[in-house]
Order: sequence, then C-alpha cells, then structure tokens
Amino acid sequence: MTADMRWRSVIGLEVHVQLSTASKMFCRCEARFGAPPNTLICPVCTSQPGTLPTLNGEALRLGVLAGLALGCTIDPSTKFDRKNYFYPDLPKGYQISQFDRPLCRDGHFKFSTEEGEPREVNIVRAHLEEDSGKIIHPEGVNFSLVDLNRAGTPLLEIVSGPDLHSPDEAMAYLQELRRTLRYAGVADCDMEKGGFRCDANISIMPVDSDTLGTRTETKNLNSFRFVAGALQAEIERQAAVLESGGTVIQETMAYDPDTGKTSVLRSKEDAHDYRYFPEPDLPEFRVDPAWVAELSAGLPELPRARQTRYAVDLGLNKRDADTLVAEKELGDYFEATLELTKKPKETANWLLTELLRLSNDRKLPIHELNTTPARLAELVNLVASGGVSIQAGRLLATAMEEQPGQSAEQLAQSMDLVQLSDDGALRQIVEQVIESESSVVERYRSGNVGLLNALLGSVMKASRGKANPKAARQLLLDTLDS
Repeated sequence: MTADMRWRSVIGLEVHVQLSTASKMFCRCEARFGAPPNTLICPVCTSQPGTLPTLNGEALRLGVLAGLALGCTIDPSTKFDRKNYFYPDLPKGYQISQFDRPLCRDGHFKFSTEEGEPREVNIVRAHLEEDSGKIIHPEGVNFSLVDLNRAGTPLLEIVSGPDLHSPDEAMAYLQELRRTLRYAGVADCDMEKGGFRCDANISIMPVDSDTLGTRTETKNLNSFRFVAGALQAEIERQAAVLESGGTVIQETMAYDPDTGKTSVLRSKEDAHDYRYFPEPDLPEFRVDPAWVAELSAGLPELPRARQTRYAVDLGLNKRDADTLVAEKELGDYFEATLELTKKPKETANWLLTELLRLSNDRKLPIHELNTTPARLAELVNLVASGGVSIQAGRLLATAMEEQPGQSAEQLAQSMDLVQLSDDGALRQIVEQVIESESSVVERYRSGNVGLLNALLGSVMKASRGKANPKAARQLLLDTLDS
C-alpha cells in the first residue's frame, strides 16, 4: 500500500498574483519586469524617511474585479495593515498588506479535474498587498545583492480553503484560477516572470480519521509542475515521519526540483508572529456597492462559461472546446473568426490544425501571425463553398501566411487550386473516365457498386485533384445509371 493510499492529504493554496497596473501599489514607479536592477525605484518604494504611501486606484479596481470573478463578497469598507518581518529585500522591515478586513472574502470557485470531475473550492479571502524586492546570489562570490525594482508591485493574495486532496487536484485548480484571472483582465499571470506564484499548505491524516494533521507550508512555487512535485514530496515526507513514530512540525519548507525533495527553511510563523496592526499612513477605503455592481455587470465571459457555450450552443466536442478555452488569445481569435464565418466546427477545425501548426512552425503566438482572423475566415468560407478542396486548403493556409498581400481566392487562382465544379467541364472528364475504364464500368453495372469509389478516384486523378468530389460523384452516378 502506497503512502497516498494510507493517508489522506489536505491542501490549501495561497496564490500571489501580480496585478496588471502601470505603476506600483503605493507610489508612481513603473511596475515592469526586466528593467536593469534598481532603476524602477523612488523614495517611497525604497522606504526613505518621511515618505508616505498613496493607494493605486487601479489596483483596487482590479482587486474587486478578481474577487467578483472568484465569486467573492466585496467588503464595502476595507483597510490596510502592517505585517512586520525583516528580510533584506523588504526595505521598510514590514509589508503593507491586509489582515482582518480583506477586500474580498467568502468566495466559491468551481473547476474540473483532468478527468472532467467537477470540484469546488472555498476562497477564504483575497487581499491586496505590496511585493518585496528580489535577492540575487551571484555565482562564485560570498555575498548577495538586492534588486528593489519589484518592491511595491501590486499583488493580490488569494487564499483557498483546505479543500484540495491531491497534487493533481491542486494543479487543476491553479490552471483554472490562472485562466479565470487572465479572462477577467486583472493579470497576465506570467509564471516565468513571477506574476503567478504559489505557497502550498499541506497536512496528512489517516484515511479513516477526521482529525486534521499538522500542516507545513512550501514557499514560492512558480510552476504547475513544481507545485505538484512539492506536494507529492511533502505527502511522502510527512507519511515517512509519522510511520516512523515521529511528529510533523509546523514549518516552512523549500522544494528542490532537481532532487524532488522538500527541506526545512524555518519554523512556520503564525499571525501573532507578524505583529499586525493597522497601517497608520492609509485611511480606511469605502468600496461603493454601486461601483461594484457596475464592475460586475461589465465582467467579461469567463472560461467555464465560454467552455459551456462552445460545447452546448456551438456543438463543439469537449476536446476542441477545452483547447480553445485554455488560452484567452486562442479563444478570442476563434470568436473573431467565427463572427465572419458563422461555421463553428469548420472554424475550430482549421484554427486548431493549420493555424496552430503555423504558430508552432514559426514559433510565434497566434495573434502575431500574418493570418489574421479575417484571413482565416476567407479560407474557411472558400473551402466550405467548394471553391477549393480540403487538401488544397491546407496548401493555401501556408501560402496565405507567406503572402499576406493576397486574398485566399487570389492565391487559389494563382496556385491553380480552384476546385472544378463546372458541370460541363466535369462531365467531359467523367465521360473520358467511363470510356477509358470500360471494364470497371461493366463490372459496376453488373452489380459491383463498390467500384464507384475506384471510378471516382480516376476522375480525381484525371482532374489533378481539382474536381469537386461531391459533384463528381453525383455526375458519375447519373451517367452510369443512365
């Protein structure tokens, strides 16, 4: 029996999301990734004496939008607090955060497992706070450096209830959470740039017990794979401790993806260790319910709703609907193309085959291709109308990307891909085939009707693949049965 079978894991996640604001939370410094170290700083975010914070109104708006997307109640009055702890990348010696009056609380967030099973997680709270800086450890030297560009960047911390019970469930929750925040327009959630990172709380208990075990927290996980690996490592570590007669201690852990193991960073702090108290330099902020209602009414369609619409209203299969919804840019591209084609299945098929192939071949995101939604719509409509065959359409897709100055129809003409549908021209080819394949025709007329496909293949070959298969088949039938 494995550790996973003997023990039941209880998981809660704290996700830190960098909000898509132009400036930092409490000053006017630019909130941007990738600038040279310590170039996006000012007296406020470096905590010079006598400076005062000023709340970024856009951060407040995005925080409310995120809370609405997560099904939270928005507090009509909220305040900020000082969370006291010292690290070299936190110049003030405290972080401006929210403690007992978070902006968003009591949310309910639905997602599905990889197997399609519905799940729901309670969102205990989602609160605003500022980020710390970044410690840099240069290779080969015995000192560290501090880059404060990130200090003061607006964060939303989203705290789930202990409602997850496996690494796979945790990954599915995080993926749906990231999609939802991107769709809501509150954050780009770029994990490589630290815009979406996670602290994972986990405890285990015997499968036949209802008593929660002691939890540990694994910090700063910035990929779905690392979250799953860290949780699995902690399940195994805690199980080994308990099965050897030991006691799990409440600690903060670090995860090493190279070894697949967790190790102790420090003893886990509780709220009293941070000595929270109200931030004296910021007032309480009233969040007008009428403004919240206005933001709620303007919330865009979220991924689960879009997925349901694609499957139910548009009749797409689950795999295609899931793929189109996975990234907002792909779904938006589909929506823009569909507006011009009115053909959901055909549009989805061309987008998910030829356009994604072009995107992968050129190593470009789909919205940077020369083939815009309008140009893809030209191709979809041309194939659907019988102007070119599906096989020719695949050749045309590549040509359209390489020659953006010409329409699909112009390229089809110049490449001699236009499908032959003219009754007179097709009839002439059909009659030639019937004459040249007289023995096959005789066997067909003797009752071997399966030979129709062989004759149709001869027609397609004689037309160099340009004959409209549907029209050619009908002409063959009419001629053979006459």
